[in-house]
Amino acid sequence: MKPTVVIGGGVVGLFTAYFLQQQGEEVIVVDQGDMEENCSTGNAGMIVPSHIVPLASPGMISKGISWMFSSKSPFYIQPRLDRRLIDWCLQFYRHSNAKHVQQSIPYLKGISLYSKQLYLDFVAAHGNEAIKLQDRGLLMLYKTKEGEKDEAALAQLARENGLHADILSKEEIRTLEPNQEVDVRGGVYFPDDAHLSPKDLYRLLKNHLKDQGVTLKSNVTITGIEKGGSKVKAVITQEGKIDCDHLMVCAGAWSGEIAKMLGFRMPMMAGKGYSFELPNMPELKQASILTEARVSQSPYGDKVRFGGTMEISNHVDKINICRVEGIFESIKAYYPEFQAVFPSEDKIWKGMRPCSPDGLPYIGKAPGWENVAFGAGHSMMGVSLAPATGKILADLKTGKIGTLKTDAFAVGRYVR
Repeated sequence: MKPTVVIGGGVVGLFTAYFLQQQGEEVIVVDQGDMEENCSTGNAGMIVPSHIVPLASPGMISKGISWMFSSKSPFYIQPRLDRRLIDWCLQFYRHSNAKHVQQSIPYLKGISLYSKQLYLDFVAAHGNEAIKLQDRGLLMLYKTKEGEKDEAALAQLARENGLHADILSKEEIRTLEPNQEVDVRGGVYFPDDAHLSPKDLYRLLKNHLKDQGVTLKSNVTITGIEKGGSKVKAVITQEGKIDCDHLMVCAGAWSGEIAKMLGFRMPMMAGKGYSFELPNMPELKQASILTEARVSQSPYGDKVRFGGTMEISNHVDKINICRVEGIFESIKAYYPEFQAVFPSEDKIWKGMRPCSPDGLPYIGKAPGWENVAFGAGHSMMGVSLAPATGKILADLKTGKIGTLKTDAFAVGRYVR
């Protein structure tokens, strides 16, 4: 029996390998990077069942246009003549409406709650010391009347869809952050959310897979695919051919290129994000999103990670210091007593988030192929949805049909 090959060694690919291995499969994971630092290791580590509204939603177009004119704003598209970018933007525009949001909510809610439970199962099996999962909820902080209106509407939407959401005053927020002055108008608390250490999760998954006999191949470039009828027979790399029984594509922002090799269209753009860690003084206790700044804050004891921005550009390796300054300046705006020192450039993490134009991931079988599936396009929710995505793909391999609705995540939904 040939192995199942997983293209992509990020957290989605590793969870896919994890569940395949649990089912007794022989698995080879290949990644074009070194499998040390990637989009899975420097993000906020948030597990967010509260995030039931896709990125493509009403108001995002107008906000995005206004942000384009600020060098420190949370969103930027590098202007360029690029047919893929133009197509992606047009599709994003077409999906930024209330109907799309309402249709997407049941799917995002279902997969997010499933993923949260899989994380709890994972902790029960492997312990929590390594990944530091903190099941303490998420606080959405706002400073303005407009922010209050927007977050209150999202809280109401969450309640209508069976999720818990509490609107808190500035005074009530102090009970969650007793060590800090929090300069806000108020906030919304989602008690069912959680966060963990993404770097430690990634390390644990890699070590576990190696111990279980899963082969991890880093710095491997996919140059082609050997096909036979409606099946993929092997992947071709710069090191040679790897035969496979099934192919799982979890290659993040580069998954669209693999789809192209397979002859179908799967729109994807890479959205660069930045983050950095600072000493946690005075200690922040509650994971939060600073909503007007679009900045996340995740505390891990004596350290806290701040992250944000969505920069759609071709400059993969370049750090845009202005965007990082925007993140940094938001700290004092929301936490005026926090002892923040701007990080040196070598301490700034950057990663390319894989973004679909409708804000929904691609999960499921590849159109026209019997033995190929994709798990990609999770945008800022890769860590949050990784266990569920991996489990869905592993179940597809064995033919297991679950009760979770996933047709909105169809890989071929843009095939014409």
